[in-house]
Amino acid sequence: MPWSQVTHTFQARSKGCYLVTNDVLKAIESEVRKYKIGMCNLFLQHTSASLCLNENVCREVREDLTMALDHIAPESLPYKHTDEGPDDACGHVKCAVM
Repeated sequence: MPWSQVTHTFQARSKGCYLVTNDVLKAIESEVRKYKIGMCNLFLQHTSASLCLNENVCREVREDLTMALDHIAPESLPYKHTDEGPDDACGHVKCAVM
């Protein structure tokens, strides 16, 4: 069974919830055209980021997700893992929740 692999690098962004559908489609477009049916596996190589499928009816959904995640894992907690800054550990927590 044939398969393809594409590596894509997203531009750096501040914390938050973002739409990445168009970025992913653009990155895999040429490979996807080779197949009539298949499966797409996405692997995110960042330890404090995650991918989540959700509706895209309005921007408020992403804003609400960001607000809720900030409430669940605020930067103000006394985290022990702060090697990359004060948002490092809470980023890992948010990734695990998602």
